Amino acid sequence: MTSSGVLLYGPPGSGKDTITHELTRLRPEFALFQRLKAGPGRTTGYRLTTSDRIEELSRAGELLYRNARYDAEYAIDHQGVAALVDDGRIPVLHMGQVVGAGAVSVFPLRWVRVLLWCPLAITESRSTDRADKDIEARVEVWHETREDLLAHETEPWTLTLRTDQLSPTESANAIIDALDASVSAESRNIRELVG
Repeated sequence: MTSSGVLLYGPPGSGKDTITHELTRLRPEFALFQRLKAGPGRTTGYRLTTSDRIEELSRAGELLYRNARYDAEYAIDHQGVAALVDDGRIPVLHMGQVVGAGAVSVFPLRWVRVLLWCPLAITESRSTDRADKDIEARVEVWHETREDLLAHETEPWTLTLRTDQLSPTESANAIIDALDASVSAESRNIRELVG
């Protein structure tokens, strides 16, 4: 059987962390891919490094994708994804840019590409509830995510999930079902989804 991976793309507050936790609870072979991170902010769920190290890996052709956001730099390294696959795990990658989802898809796995969506009010509410210190920045990124989706309307997605309408368990089960059934990615009605 071909190894699989899951890409979760969506705005802040759309449930990437919560759904990943639920996936790992339901099936222990799922594992959060910990991106490389250089800079301030959250440390949980990342492999901390330096900007120089990320640049070194980039020059060596070892990165699948790198980006900057929230005054920090992030990277997805080939070796990190391969290590999870070699360990028999299903990597779950959190993506903030459509182009990043495309870049990572070159890694030879059967990717389940999941577009998570929630309205701006939900992002604000969830950020407030978890006491984020950068709510204003997260609101700005919500708008950037919407524009990113509209600029890439034909990008294929295996699933689109409205996380304000589905529970984390329902969302995780939909992802597992899509993975088990080998559902193909296809273009979705993005304008209708994001309003």
